[in-house]
Amino acid sequence: MLHKNYYVELEKQENIITRKNKKTEEYNGIYERYEYPVLTREHIPLTWRYDLDINDNPYFMERLGINAVMNSGAIELNGKYYLIARIEGNDRKSFFGVAESDNGIDGFRFWDYPILLEDVCPEETNVYDMRLTKHEDGYIYGVFCSESKDTTVNDLSAAVAAAGIVRTKDLKTWERLDNLKTLRSPQQRNVVLHPEFVDGKYAFYTRPMDDFIETGSGGGIGFGLCEDIAHAVIDEEKMTSLRKYHTITEAKNGAGATPIKTEKGWIHIAHGVRNTAAGLRYVIYAFATALDDPSKVIAEPSGLLIGPRGEERVGDVSNVVFTNGAIARENGEVYIYYASSDTRMHVATTTIERLMDFVFETPEDPGRSMECVAQRCKLIEKNLEILSKNK
Repeated sequence: MLHKNYYVELEKQENIITRKNKKTEEYNGIYERYEYPVLTREHIPLTWRYDLDINDNPYFMERLGINAVMNSGAIELNGKYYLIARIEGNDRKSFFGVAESDNGIDGFRFWDYPILLEDVCPEETNVYDMRLTKHEDGYIYGVFCSESKDTTVNDLSAAVAAAGIVRTKDLKTWERLDNLKTLRSPQQRNVVLHPEFVDGKYAFYTRPMDDFIETGSGGGIGFGLCEDIAHAVIDEEKMTSLRKYHTITEAKNGAGATPIKTEKGWIHIAHGVRNTAAGLRYVIYAFATALDDPSKVIAEPSGLLIGPRGEERVGDVSNVVFTNGAIARENGEVYIYYASSDTRMHVATTTIERLMDFVFETPEDPGRSMECVAQRCKLIEKNLEILSKNK
Protein backbone atom coordinates (compact mmCIF):
# COMPACT_ATOMS: atom_id res chain seq x y z
CA MET A 1 0.00 0.00 0.00
CA LEU A 2 1.22 3.48 -0.86
CA HIS A 3 1.64 6.10 1.82
CA LYS A 4 -0.81 9.01 1.47
CA ASN A 5 2.12 11.44 1.44
CA TYR A 6 3.19 10.01 -1.91
CA TYR A 7 0.18 11.59 -3.60
CA VAL A 8 0.77 14.91 -1.82
CA GLU A 9 4.39 15.06 -2.95
CA LEU A 10 3.51 13.85 -6.46
CA GLU A 11 1.03 16.70 -6.88
CA LYS A 12 3.65 19.22 -5.75
CA GLN A 13 6.09 17.82 -8.26
CA GLU A 14 3.56 17.86 -11.09
CA ASN A 15 2.85 21.52 -10.40
CA ILE A 16 6.55 22.30 -10.76
CA ILE A 17 7.08 20.22 -13.90
CA THR A 18 3.96 21.44 -15.73
CA ARG A 19 4.19 25.16 -14.93
CA LYS A 20 4.89 27.30 -17.97
CA ASN A 21 8.21 29.09 -18.05
CA LYS A 22 8.29 32.72 -19.11
CA LYS A 23 10.92 35.22 -20.12
CA THR A 24 12.13 37.69 -17.53
CA GLU A 25 12.13 41.43 -18.22
CA GLU A 26 15.92 41.56 -18.20
CA TYR A 27 17.18 42.86 -21.55
CA ASN A 28 20.60 43.04 -23.16
CA GLY A 29 19.77 42.16 -26.77
CA ILE A 30 21.96 39.06 -26.65
CA TYR A 31 19.67 36.46 -25.05
CA GLU A 32 16.54 35.98 -22.94
CA ARG A 33 16.58 34.60 -19.42
CA TYR A 34 13.65 32.66 -17.95
CA GLU A 35 11.88 33.03 -14.64
CA TYR A 36 12.03 29.40 -13.49
CA PRO A 37 14.87 26.88 -13.47
CA VAL A 38 14.37 24.06 -15.98
CA LEU A 39 15.64 21.38 -13.56
CA THR A 40 15.92 21.25 -9.77
CA ARG A 41 16.13 18.56 -7.12
CA GLU A 42 12.32 18.73 -6.99
CA HIS A 43 12.22 17.34 -10.56
CA ILE A 44 13.84 14.07 -9.48
CA PRO A 45 11.27 11.23 -9.55
CA LEU A 46 9.92 10.26 -6.16
CA THR A 47 10.79 6.64 -6.98
CA TRP A 48 14.46 7.61 -6.92
CA ARG A 49 14.24 9.07 -3.42
CA TYR A 50 11.58 7.28 -1.39
CA ASP A 51 10.76 3.70 -0.53
CA LEU A 52 7.06 3.66 -1.45
CA ASP A 53 6.30 0.58 0.63
CA ILE A 54 4.43 1.87 3.69
CA ASN A 55 5.52 -1.15 5.70
CA ASP A 56 9.20 -0.44 5.13
CA ASN A 57 8.86 3.35 5.22
CA PRO A 58 5.96 4.22 7.53
CA TYR A 59 7.06 7.87 7.90
CA PHE A 60 7.62 8.30 4.15
CA MET A 61 11.20 9.45 4.64
CA GLU A 62 13.63 10.17 1.84
CA ARG A 63 15.88 7.13 1.87
CA LEU A 64 18.21 8.24 -0.95
CA GLY A 65 18.00 12.03 -0.99
CA ILE A 66 19.08 14.38 -3.76
CA ASN A 67 21.03 17.54 -3.02
CA ALA A 68 21.28 19.25 -6.41
CA VAL A 69 20.77 18.98 -10.18
CA MET A 70 23.29 20.87 -12.27
CA ASN A 71 25.85 21.01 -15.12
CA SER A 72 23.87 19.29 -17.89
CA GLY A 73 24.95 18.25 -21.33
CA ALA A 74 22.29 19.00 -23.94
CA ILE A 75 21.15 17.61 -27.28
CA GLU A 76 18.15 17.72 -29.62
CA LEU A 77 17.00 14.43 -31.15
CA ASN A 78 13.90 13.81 -33.27
CA GLY A 79 12.34 17.11 -32.21
CA LYS A 80 12.81 16.51 -28.47
CA TYR A 81 15.20 18.24 -26.09
CA TYR A 82 17.36 16.18 -23.76
CA LEU A 83 19.53 17.16 -20.82
CA ILE A 84 22.05 14.72 -19.38
CA ALA A 85 22.07 16.19 -15.90
CA ARG A 86 24.63 15.88 -13.17
CA ILE A 87 22.61 14.74 -10.16
CA GLU A 88 24.28 14.95 -6.77
CA GLY A 89 22.93 12.76 -3.99
CA ASN A 90 22.93 13.70 -0.34
CA ASP A 91 25.93 11.36 -0.12
CA ARG A 92 27.90 13.76 -2.38
CA LYS A 93 28.19 11.17 -5.17
CA SER A 94 27.15 12.41 -8.59
CA PHE A 95 25.57 10.45 -11.42
CA PHE A 96 23.77 11.12 -14.70
CA GLY A 97 20.07 11.20 -15.56
CA VAL A 98 18.24 11.93 -18.82
CA ALA A 99 15.54 14.62 -18.69
CA GLU A 100 13.28 15.14 -21.72
CA SER A 101 11.19 18.13 -22.85
CA ASP A 102 9.01 18.93 -25.84
CA ASN A 103 10.06 22.58 -26.07
CA GLY A 104 13.38 22.93 -24.24
CA ILE A 105 12.28 25.62 -21.77
CA ASP A 106 9.89 23.77 -19.45
CA GLY A 107 8.23 20.41 -18.89
CA PHE A 108 11.46 18.47 -18.39
CA ARG A 109 10.85 14.96 -17.02
CA PHE A 110 13.47 12.42 -16.05
CA TRP A 111 13.37 8.96 -17.57
CA ASP A 112 12.52 6.09 -15.24
CA TYR A 113 16.12 5.21 -14.43
CA PRO A 114 19.41 7.13 -14.19
CA ILE A 115 22.32 6.13 -16.42
CA LEU A 116 24.28 3.16 -15.11
CA LEU A 117 27.73 3.37 -16.67
CA GLU A 118 29.91 0.33 -17.23
CA ASP A 119 32.03 -0.18 -14.11
CA VAL A 120 35.40 -0.40 -15.82
CA CYS A 121 37.44 1.89 -13.55
CA PRO A 122 37.65 0.36 -10.04
CA GLU A 123 39.48 3.43 -8.73
CA GLU A 124 36.78 5.84 -9.98
CA THR A 125 34.78 7.41 -7.13
CA ASN A 126 32.72 10.09 -8.84
CA VAL A 127 31.51 11.14 -12.32
CA TYR A 128 30.03 14.46 -13.41
CA ASP A 129 29.61 17.29 -15.96
CA MET A 130 29.01 15.38 -19.21
CA ARG A 131 29.39 17.24 -22.51
CA LEU A 132 27.45 15.77 -25.43
CA THR A 133 28.70 15.87 -29.01
CA LYS A 134 26.88 14.65 -32.12
CA HIS A 135 29.93 13.60 -34.12
CA GLU A 136 30.12 13.21 -37.86
CA ASP A 137 31.13 9.56 -37.35
CA GLY A 138 27.49 8.84 -36.43
CA TYR A 139 27.84 8.47 -32.65
CA ILE A 140 26.78 10.73 -29.83
CA TYR A 141 29.72 11.06 -27.43
CA GLY A 142 29.62 11.98 -23.79
CA VAL A 143 32.82 13.32 -22.24
CA PHE A 144 32.77 13.75 -18.47
CA CYS A 145 34.98 14.13 -15.43
CA SER A 146 36.10 10.83 -13.92
CA GLU A 147 37.34 11.48 -10.39
CA SER A 148 39.53 9.15 -8.32
CA LYS A 149 41.33 9.37 -4.99
CA ASP A 150 44.90 10.64 -5.22
CA THR A 151 46.81 7.97 -3.31
CA THR A 152 50.22 9.58 -3.84
CA VAL A 153 49.73 12.15 -1.06
CA ASN A 154 48.56 11.97 2.56
CA ASP A 155 45.50 14.20 2.04
CA LEU A 156 42.00 12.80 2.34
CA SER A 157 40.59 15.45 -0.04
CA ALA A 158 43.23 15.01 -2.75
CA ALA A 159 41.79 13.74 -6.02
CA VAL A 160 42.74 13.03 -9.63
CA ALA A 161 40.60 14.23 -12.54
CA ALA A 162 40.50 12.45 -15.89
CA ALA A 163 38.24 12.74 -18.93
CA GLY A 164 35.91 9.75 -19.23
CA ILE A 165 34.36 8.95 -22.61
CA VAL A 166 31.16 7.11 -23.52
CA ARG A 167 29.21 6.84 -26.74
CA THR A 168 25.64 6.04 -27.70
CA LYS A 169 23.13 6.38 -30.51
CA ASP A 170 19.93 6.57 -28.46
CA LEU A 171 20.90 7.92 -24.98
CA LYS A 172 19.86 4.54 -23.58
CA THR A 173 22.73 2.18 -24.30
CA TRP A 174 26.15 3.63 -23.45
CA GLU A 175 29.50 2.12 -24.41
CA ARG A 176 32.35 3.06 -22.09
CA LEU A 177 35.65 3.82 -23.84
CA ASP A 178 39.09 4.32 -22.33
CA ASN A 179 39.65 7.55 -20.44
CA LEU A 180 41.45 10.23 -22.43
CA LYS A 181 45.21 10.35 -21.89
CA THR A 182 47.14 13.59 -22.39
CA LEU A 183 50.86 12.93 -22.25
CA ARG A 184 51.85 16.44 -21.18
CA SER A 185 49.06 17.16 -18.68
CA PRO A 186 48.77 15.16 -15.45
CA GLN A 187 45.06 15.93 -14.98
CA GLN A 188 42.13 16.87 -17.24
CA ARG A 189 38.61 18.15 -16.78
CA ASN A 190 36.13 20.26 -18.79
CA VAL A 191 37.05 18.33 -21.93
CA VAL A 192 34.87 18.73 -25.04
CA LEU A 193 34.91 16.68 -28.24
CA HIS A 194 34.82 18.70 -31.47
CA PRO A 195 31.89 17.58 -33.68
CA GLU A 196 33.95 17.12 -36.86
CA PHE A 197 37.16 15.36 -37.80
CA VAL A 198 40.19 17.65 -38.03
CA ASP A 199 42.88 16.40 -40.42
CA GLY A 200 41.11 13.03 -40.29
CA LYS A 201 41.44 12.81 -36.51
CA TYR A 202 39.25 13.26 -33.46
CA ALA A 203 39.76 16.69 -31.89
CA PHE A 204 39.36 17.58 -28.23
CA TYR A 205 39.29 20.85 -26.33
CA THR A 206 41.09 20.20 -23.06
CA ARG A 207 41.96 22.00 -19.83
CA PRO A 208 45.50 21.09 -18.76
CA MET A 209 45.84 21.00 -14.96
CA ASP A 210 48.68 20.36 -12.55
CA ASP A 211 46.33 19.10 -9.85
CA PHE A 212 42.63 18.58 -9.13
CA ILE A 213 41.72 22.19 -8.24
CA GLU A 214 44.53 24.47 -9.39
CA THR A 215 45.40 24.82 -13.05
CA GLY A 216 49.00 25.65 -12.13
CA SER A 217 50.99 25.88 -15.34
CA GLY A 218 47.85 25.29 -17.43
CA GLY A 219 47.48 28.43 -19.51
CA GLY A 220 43.88 28.09 -20.62
CA ILE A 221 41.80 25.92 -22.94
CA GLY A 222 43.89 23.45 -24.93
CA PHE A 223 43.33 21.63 -28.23
CA GLY A 224 44.63 18.24 -29.29
CA LEU A 225 44.12 15.47 -31.82
CA CYS A 226 43.98 11.69 -31.51
CA GLU A 227 43.72 8.83 -33.99
CA ASP A 228 41.59 6.33 -32.07
CA ILE A 229 38.79 7.59 -29.85
CA ALA A 230 38.29 4.17 -28.26
CA HIS A 231 41.82 4.48 -26.84
CA ALA A 232 42.27 8.25 -27.03
CA VAL A 233 45.78 9.61 -26.51
CA ILE A 234 46.79 13.23 -27.16
CA ASP A 235 50.52 13.81 -27.58
CA GLU A 236 50.46 17.60 -27.87
CA GLU A 237 48.03 20.29 -26.72
CA LYS A 238 47.94 23.68 -28.42
CA MET A 239 46.48 26.54 -26.40
CA THR A 240 43.36 28.33 -27.61
CA SER A 241 41.51 30.74 -25.28
CA LEU A 242 44.14 31.83 -22.75
CA ARG A 243 43.86 32.84 -19.13
CA LYS A 244 44.70 36.51 -18.67
CA TYR A 245 45.53 38.71 -15.69
CA HIS A 246 42.71 40.83 -14.26
CA THR A 247 40.02 39.35 -16.47
CA ILE A 248 37.15 36.90 -15.96
CA THR A 249 39.53 34.02 -16.78
CA GLU A 250 42.33 35.00 -14.42
CA ALA A 251 42.09 31.99 -12.06
CA LYS A 252 41.05 29.39 -14.64
CA ASN A 253 38.83 28.77 -17.63
CA GLY A 254 37.41 25.75 -19.39
CA ALA A 255 35.46 24.64 -22.43
CA GLY A 256 31.71 24.43 -21.94
CA ALA A 257 29.25 23.43 -24.65
CA THR A 258 30.19 21.71 -27.89
CA PRO A 259 31.25 24.46 -30.34
CA ILE A 260 28.57 25.82 -32.67
CA LYS A 261 29.43 26.02 -36.36
CA THR A 262 28.60 29.32 -38.10
CA GLU A 263 29.55 30.86 -41.44
CA LYS A 264 32.20 32.98 -39.70
CA GLY A 265 33.72 30.42 -37.37
CA TRP A 266 33.16 28.04 -34.48
CA ILE A 267 31.46 29.76 -31.54
CA HIS A 268 32.50 28.47 -28.13
CA ILE A 269 30.52 29.02 -24.93
CA ALA A 270 32.94 28.51 -22.05
CA HIS A 271 33.41 29.40 -18.38
CA GLY A 272 35.88 31.73 -16.75
CA VAL A 273 36.86 32.02 -13.10
CA ARG A 274 38.36 34.85 -11.07
CA ASN A 275 39.18 35.27 -7.41
CA THR A 276 37.16 37.65 -5.24
CA ALA A 277 37.09 38.48 -1.52
CA ALA A 278 34.07 36.13 -1.29
CA GLY A 279 35.80 33.28 -3.13
CA LEU A 280 35.85 32.12 -6.74
CA ARG A 281 33.32 33.68 -9.14
CA TYR A 282 32.35 31.64 -12.20
CA VAL A 283 30.86 33.28 -15.28
CA ILE A 284 30.16 32.23 -18.87
CA TYR A 285 31.94 33.83 -21.81
CA ALA A 286 32.18 33.28 -25.56
CA PHE A 287 34.86 33.25 -28.22
CA ALA A 288 35.30 31.97 -31.78
CA THR A 289 37.85 29.82 -33.58
CA ALA A 290 38.54 29.52 -37.30
CA LEU A 291 36.59 27.10 -39.47
CA ASP A 292 39.77 25.83 -41.11
CA ASP A 293 41.71 25.68 -37.81
CA PRO A 294 39.48 25.11 -34.77
CA SER A 295 42.45 25.70 -32.46
CA LYS A 296 42.97 29.29 -33.66
CA VAL A 297 41.02 32.00 -31.80
CA ILE A 298 39.71 34.63 -34.23
CA ALA A 299 37.34 36.59 -31.97
CA GLU A 300 37.12 37.08 -28.22
CA PRO A 301 34.63 39.73 -27.10
CA SER A 302 35.31 41.61 -23.89
CA GLY A 303 33.83 40.40 -20.65
CA LEU A 304 31.21 37.87 -19.73
CA LEU A 305 28.24 36.51 -21.64
CA ILE A 306 26.21 35.29 -18.65
CA GLY A 307 26.84 36.08 -14.98
CA PRO A 308 24.89 34.95 -11.90
CA ARG A 309 21.96 37.26 -11.16
CA GLY A 310 19.56 37.49 -8.21
CA GLU A 311 18.62 34.12 -6.78
CA GLU A 312 21.09 32.43 -9.13
CA ARG A 313 23.88 33.70 -6.85
CA VAL A 314 22.71 31.58 -3.90
CA GLY A 315 23.29 27.86 -3.54
CA ASP A 316 25.73 25.13 -2.63
CA VAL A 317 28.64 27.01 -4.23
CA SER A 318 27.47 30.60 -4.43
CA ASN A 319 28.15 33.22 -7.11
CA VAL A 320 28.54 30.67 -9.90
CA VAL A 321 27.10 30.05 -13.35
CA PHE A 322 28.45 27.14 -15.37
CA THR A 323 27.58 25.62 -18.73
CA ASN A 324 28.42 22.36 -20.43
CA GLY A 325 25.45 22.16 -22.80
CA ALA A 326 23.83 24.14 -25.58
CA ILE A 327 21.52 23.26 -28.46
CA ALA A 328 21.80 25.00 -31.83
CA ARG A 329 18.71 24.20 -33.87
CA GLU A 330 18.48 24.07 -37.66
CA ASN A 331 16.09 27.06 -37.59
CA GLY A 332 18.79 29.23 -36.01
CA GLU A 333 17.54 29.13 -32.42
CA VAL A 334 20.08 28.48 -29.67
CA TYR A 335 19.32 27.20 -26.17
CA ILE A 336 22.11 27.71 -23.63
CA TYR A 337 21.69 25.56 -20.54
CA TYR A 338 23.53 26.69 -17.44
CA ALA A 339 23.65 25.82 -13.76
CA SER A 340 23.57 28.38 -10.99
CA SER A 341 25.58 27.97 -7.80
CA ASP A 342 25.96 24.20 -8.30
CA THR A 343 22.28 23.80 -7.38
CA ARG A 344 19.83 24.04 -10.31
CA MET A 345 19.58 24.33 -14.12
CA HIS A 346 18.42 27.30 -16.22
CA VAL A 347 18.06 28.11 -19.90
CA ALA A 348 18.82 31.25 -21.90
CA THR A 349 17.59 31.51 -25.49
CA THR A 350 19.13 33.36 -28.39
CA THR A 351 19.89 32.84 -32.10
CA ILE A 352 22.93 32.06 -34.22
CA GLU A 353 22.73 35.53 -35.74
CA ARG A 354 22.72 37.27 -32.36
CA LEU A 355 25.57 35.11 -31.06
CA MET A 356 27.63 35.87 -34.16
CA ASP A 357 26.96 39.58 -33.74
CA PHE A 358 27.97 39.43 -30.08
CA VAL A 359 31.16 37.44 -30.66
CA PHE A 360 32.41 39.18 -33.80
CA GLU A 361 31.21 42.76 -33.25
CA THR A 362 31.74 43.28 -29.51
CA PRO A 363 35.16 44.90 -28.99
CA GLU A 364 37.94 42.98 -27.27
CA ASP A 365 39.18 43.78 -23.78
CA PRO A 366 42.08 46.24 -24.25
CA GLY A 367 43.55 45.04 -20.96
CA ARG A 368 43.96 48.27 -18.93
CA SER A 369 41.48 50.55 -17.15
CA MET A 370 42.64 53.68 -19.00
CA GLU A 371 42.15 52.01 -22.36
CA CYS A 372 38.79 50.53 -21.29
CA VAL A 373 37.54 54.01 -20.35
CA ALA A 374 38.79 55.42 -23.67
CA GLN A 375 36.95 52.59 -25.44
CA ARG A 376 33.75 53.43 -23.58
CA CYS A 377 34.13 57.18 -24.18
CA LYS A 378 34.40 56.52 -27.90
CA LEU A 379 31.08 54.66 -27.77
CA ILE A 380 29.47 57.47 -25.74
CA GLU A 381 30.72 60.11 -28.17
CA LYS A 382 29.25 58.19 -31.09
CA ASN A 383 25.91 57.76 -29.33
CA LEU A 384 25.64 61.40 -28.26
CA GLU A 385 26.22 62.45 -31.85
CA ILE A 386 23.44 60.09 -33.00
CA LEU A 387 21.09 61.43 -30.31
CA SER A 388 21.81 65.04 -31.26
CA LYS A 389 20.93 64.30 -34.88
CA ASN A 390 17.67 62.69 -33.88
CA LYS A 391 16.31 65.46 -31.61
